[in-house]
Amino acid sequence: MNKTRWIVSDWSFKACQDQEWMKAKVPGCVHTDLLANGKIPDPFYGTNEREVQWIDKQDWEYESKFDLPEELLSLPHLELVFSGLDTYAVVTVNGHQVITADNMFRTWKADIKQIAKRKNNNIHIRFRSPVREDLPKLEKLGYPLPASNDQSEVGGLGEQKVSVFARKAPYHYGWDWGPRFVTSGIWREVWIEGWKEGRVLDLFIDQLDVSPAEARLKAVTEIEADTEGEAVIRLKTGNLVWEQKVMLHPGTLFIEMPFVISDPKLWWCRGLGEPHMYEFQVEIIRDETLISSRTVRTGLRSAKLIREKDEAGSTFYVELNGVPVFAKGANHIPNDSFITDVTEERYRHEIATAAASNMNMLRVWGGGIYEQDMFYGLCDEYGLMVWQDFMFACSMYPGDEPFLENVRAEAEENIKRLRNHPCIVLWCGNNEIDTAWSHYTEKGGWGWKQHYTSEIREKIWSDYQSIFHGILPEAVAEYAPGAAYWPSSPMIDTTGDSKQHATNDSAAGDIHYWGVWHNVEPFENYNRYVGRFMSEYGFQSFPEFKSVRRYAEEKDLELESPVMLAHQKNGQGNRLIKQYMDMYMSEPKDFPSFLYMSQVLQAEAMKMAIEAHRRQKPYCMGTLYWQMNDCWPVASWAGMDYFGRWKALQYAAKRGFRDIALSIDGTDASKLEFYVISDVLQPISGAVHLQLMDMDGRVLADLNEPFSMEGNTSLKVHTAATGQFMQDRSPSEIFLLARLEVNGETLDSQIHYFVPMKELALEQADIEIREVEGSGGTAIMLLTNKLANHVWISCETEGSFSDNFFDLIPGVSHTVQFMARTKDKAAFIPAKPEQLSVKSMKDFISL
Repeated sequence: MNKTRWIVSDWSFKACQDQEWMKAKVPGCVHTDLLANGKIPDPFYGTNEREVQWIDKQDWEYESKFDLPEELLSLPHLELVFSGLDTYAVVTVNGHQVITADNMFRTWKADIKQIAKRKNNNIHIRFRSPVREDLPKLEKLGYPLPASNDQSEVGGLGEQKVSVFARKAPYHYGWDWGPRFVTSGIWREVWIEGWKEGRVLDLFIDQLDVSPAEARLKAVTEIEADTEGEAVIRLKTGNLVWEQKVMLHPGTLFIEMPFVISDPKLWWCRGLGEPHMYEFQVEIIRDETLISSRTVRTGLRSAKLIREKDEAGSTFYVELNGVPVFAKGANHIPNDSFITDVTEERYRHEIATAAASNMNMLRVWGGGIYEQDMFYGLCDEYGLMVWQDFMFACSMYPGDEPFLENVRAEAEENIKRLRNHPCIVLWCGNNEIDTAWSHYTEKGGWGWKQHYTSEIREKIWSDYQSIFHGILPEAVAEYAPGAAYWPSSPMIDTTGDSKQHATNDSAAGDIHYWGVWHNVEPFENYNRYVGRFMSEYGFQSFPEFKSVRRYAEEKDLELESPVMLAHQKNGQGNRLIKQYMDMYMSEPKDFPSFLYMSQVLQAEAMKMAIEAHRRQKPYCMGTLYWQMNDCWPVASWAGMDYFGRWKALQYAAKRGFRDIALSIDGTDASKLEFYVISDVLQPISGAVHLQLMDMDGRVLADLNEPFSMEGNTSLKVHTAATGQFMQDRSPSEIFLLARLEVNGETLDSQIHYFVPMKELALEQADIEIREVEGSGGTAIMLLTNKLANHVWISCETEGSFSDNFFDLIPGVSHTVQFMARTKDKAAFIPAKPEQLSVKSMKDFISL
């Protein structure tokens, strides 16, 4: 085969004004290279973030010196490829300028055949400071553009927010959960590619019509050739082969080959079936010789965004292979401030965690990056659908022609790179910009537009429409035909009037509900504001104690210490956690107890929200909480901290997202409503078994309610007056245990308390731990003599338990298994936890 790829390695770097060259790691960035060379302190530790803000004001240079193999140099075409340059860069090869880059999200290529040599080649890159590059653009524009999360003050720029001018990961400039590290560097692989005669540039499997009976497909092969002549294009998958004769000519050409697969194995999301993948290989054959090939993996499925008028408004859900799917999951942000530090193991840990938590969707949020190929490959493998934002968030953007052309090229390349992944079911233009600006509602939005004259307002909005109602949907239609596009999240519809912008009670489109948290509304409001698709909502907590100690000293363990405030990016976030804790929980006895209680508080909030959304199925057809993960160690909305440790929220999500679940709605204090929610397609029948108990586990009342229901829906199976249980009993000393029983098996259970958590008459529980016989210590059984609230099992081995932060009832044993985190493809394996500890809420309450 006539193509050779040679990775360029062995790089050095330095500040442009310095003399000393240092070792660089590629892929990487200036910050990680400086850290590796001992030139800066750990940016994540203490208040060190502010100590490294000088880095983004300097220009940096990278260099690689190398010899080229003769077999590569002898080929008629040599191309230098940078799959990621961050961001403003000039590349020279052997003294010749070959690339000027200005977009982190694009690939940059140069023909170097005439300037490459056998020995002593030199690639030199000068990265210009993204801050100093863009400050003149701000000055030239004459007015600032809104960029709420650009922490310019941390970067020493005052109110000069320049993030909107760079096609670079927005979160690098800071966010309300992330630090400001404005990076530069070579963040994806660099290689030199040689070829002759022809090469396959791209293979797209266009899924025209997919059903269980047959898949009508079209292979679109992009070829570059340097000679004229006849060739054969051969497409293969498994034992199936298709061939087509073509005439090649110098330049780029597209070959379309329609084909059909009968009785295809479909790709399904987790919970509905197997996420089956096909591997397709296309070959160019000339004179019975293979001259180039390309292989892609894809899953065959039909994915549609269904928005149809109904009595309430309009539906908003994903239909997968003809099945309406209730989306369960979270919003994904980059796993690190320094993207190249994210290993495949860290990606697999996140995706395996999502699947183990019964999720079926992640939203790749628009303030980060178009993720690495391995991320989408893992989502394909685990059956997680992806809502894919373009990389625009919480800002208004310029509309000059060079910027728009840059966006157009960025969109084309990333759609082409990602379109074969079956996991991607929706492309979304941006995060929160439509609702933030609210052009058609004078008093709506975030107060942005009021700072501008009517003329500038119209210009800003026109520029917005050029990108999100022009360039991006056109790119999706052209390069991913049939894929769904949604201009902004949240939004009601593209109406061009006030009915376009989402509100908390919208009956169409999607909703980001932040009344709880930002507006300090009670948790109970999650039951009130339920939309057609809840694409954002959330509540903060701290990481666990050993994670906090990774960035803080003992002396820093106080809510208002400089370090705790530095690792809380949401302004009044620490105060808000404390304020909500005072509303719902008892006083923690010390700072480690506060950390634990903050996680329980977060889990309780998200439990209420998730269940409220799922109960309203099929009116509501999606619940994606904010957020899945963290990019550094911090107090945030994440369910899994920066180190991959599951918070209480992650366990609550796992329980709340069960495919068949039980939910108790006590919104109306006078009654309790019991729901069974099913995401499986088959009908089910069984019973809801209710037991009223006291804190010693004595059964005070017993009731069985049979039910029968269709699949893929939510059903209210029983309503009971609260007074029926209370009678003359003290509400703080009793609770209701509800079990969902089907065919003699308990599929889910819920506990309902009649008072807020802080009013429960908890007693010190004696929790017994027994090793499950035959488990080798990987499974344990827990028993208690008193009700134990939010039992937390911890250990020194890295991993997670099959369940945690649960309530343990006297007389009812609970068995859990420990799964250790591994570096292989298993992600988690059963293991014996070291230094096991078990505590419950009573252990953390101030006496």
